[in-house]
Amino acid sequence: MENNGCRCRAEGSDLNLLEPVLQEYAGVPGSLITILQHAQEIYGYLPTDVMWHVAERTGVKPAKVLGVATFYTQFRFKPVGRYLIMLCQGTACHVNGSELVLAAVKDELGIEDGGTTDDGLFSLKTVACLGCCSLSPVMMVNEDTYGTLTPDKAVRIIRELRDAAKSGDPSGK
Repeated sequence: MENNGCRCRAEGSDLNLLEPVLQEYAGVPGSLITILQHAQEIYGYLPTDVMWHVAERTGVKPAKVLGVATFYTQFRFKPVGRYLIMLCQGTACHVNGSELVLAAVKDELGIEDGGTTDDGLFSLKTVACLGCCSLSPVMMVNEDTYGTLTPDKAVRIIRELRDAAKSGDPSGK
């Protein structure tokens, strides 16, 4: 299907949003990961039509674009909720009870790791390490870090975020 002169998979993404990034990195060897990172920042995840567009515009084969995107765990292929919860499962966090925190978060949200709540408010992702070992167990919600978690504290944070979102607080807090 034609899309701005591109034979991309139709998904409906506004490919013009990516244009400044593609122009900035045009002809720059080794820039595929950087382009994909910017694309994910723009769209919130990597839609199929965006990856096809990147392949066509950079001259990189679509299989390689997909291979790079699927190799690195930083890339997402589904939209995430308003609040992306990344819960550390590294050694320090594990030793200090991250499994109990994970169980409480999954129970509170009613989703598994990698899932998004039906209302689109929360997504949950376990990660190998957030680099905050002195705060273990730790989770990040979008750009905010929460440490020395207990199951109750993690649930309280989620409920506060949910209440703020329902009240229309634009900061989400």
